[in-house]
Amino acid sequence: MNATSIRPVAIKIDEDTRERVKRLAEARHRSSHWMMLEAIRQYVEREEKREAFRQDGIRAWNEYQATGLHVTLEEADAWLAQLEAGKDVEPPECHV
Repeated sequence: MNATSIRPVAIKIDEDTRERVKRLAEARHRSSHWMMLEAIRQYVEREEKREAFRQDGIRAWNEYQATGLHVTLEEADAWLAQLEAGKDVEPPECHV
């Protein structure tokens, strides 16, 4: 990240939250600004992963709706049990 891509942003937080951030920053020998920026970065990263997971689920559901291809719980469970036992096995075949 270069200096030209950084823009200041103001947020309004209640006094209690501000003091909590300040205490944490002091305990970690960081600035309050660093703590808030790190919190925002972690939140955005976590939410991007959550959204990607959600979109994968939607795509899988749409594909199932279109094709009907699936594996049963029993088939998936048996496959996972073999993987857990250390066997290198292919996943079960999808079927209608």
